[in-house]
Amino acid sequence: MSYYFSKITDAGFDSAIAKVTEELKKEGFGILTEIDVRETLRKKLDVDFKKYRILGACNPHFAYEALQAENKIGTMLPCNIIVQEHENGDVEVSAIDPVASMMAVKNDTLGNTAAGVRDKLRRVIESL
Repeated sequence: MSYYFSKITDAGFDSAIAKVTEELKKEGFGILTEIDVRETLRKKLDVDFKKYRILGACNPHFAYEALQAENKIGTMLPCNIIVQEHENGDVEVSAIDPVASMMAVKNDTLGNTAAGVRDKLRRVIESL
C-alpha cells in the first residue's frame, strides 16, 4: 500500500496551488498551514531547491471525529498535500493516504474516519 496518491497537472505551479485549494474547499477542507520549502531552504541553508509547497489541510468534522477516537491523533494532523515542480516543468500534486498512515495507530474506530478522508482527498487529486 502506498502512503500517498498523486497526479501530474497541466496547470502551472501557482495555478495548481489555487486549484487544489479550491477543490479542498469543495470537500470541506481548509488550509491551516502553508510551507514554502524552497524559500525556507534558501533562508536556512542558502541552497536552491525546486518549487515545493506543503499545504496542511484540515476537515474540521473529520478532525473532531478522529480526536474523539484517539487523543494523540493530533500528531498526525493536518493532512499534508504537496505541490512540486519537477525539472521538466511538470507540476505534481500529492496527498497523504490517511488509511495508510492510520495503520500505525491501533484503534479500529479510526478506520471509517480515515476512509472518509481518503475518499475526499482522492476526489481532490482526481479533479486536477
